[in-house]
Amino acid sequence: MSLRISSQVSIPLSEIQFHAIRAQGAGGQNVNKVSSAVHLRFDFGASSLPEAYKEGLRKQRDQRITDEGVIVIKAQRFRSQDKNREDALCRLADLVKAAGTTQKKRKPTKPSRSSQQKRMDSKTKHGQLKSQRGRVKF
Repeated sequence: MSLRISSQVSIPLSEIQFHAIRAQGAGGQNVNKVSSAVHLRFDFGASSLPEAYKEGLRKQRDQRITDEGVIVIKAQRFRSQDKNREDALCRLADLVKAAGTTQKKRKPTKPSRSSQQKRMDSKTKHGQLKSQRGRVKF
């Protein structure tokens, strides 16, 4: 079994650690008895991910990524441990997919000469309008 990231990239589930913990917040008797929340830990530095994904994860500023290169995700949205486990895996896949995509480099553009002229004309027109608002002299 593996977690599919893209058509070529997948993470074996043996590299992902799961720990069942008790969920926080309101929930009555069930929340005090059952460990339904899931802690997911994934050490991407020691994983079989391609180097481009690892580099993208290192560059990301995310509070779920530790300095040692471990992704920690806490899933407690659902009452069932299985659903929380699936939710944690989906969130891990989304995080790794985001690291795999590269943003386009922005090409700086220059405003056209006509747009610059229009801007200057509107400024002088507005300035003339404001100068006419002064005190009337007899």
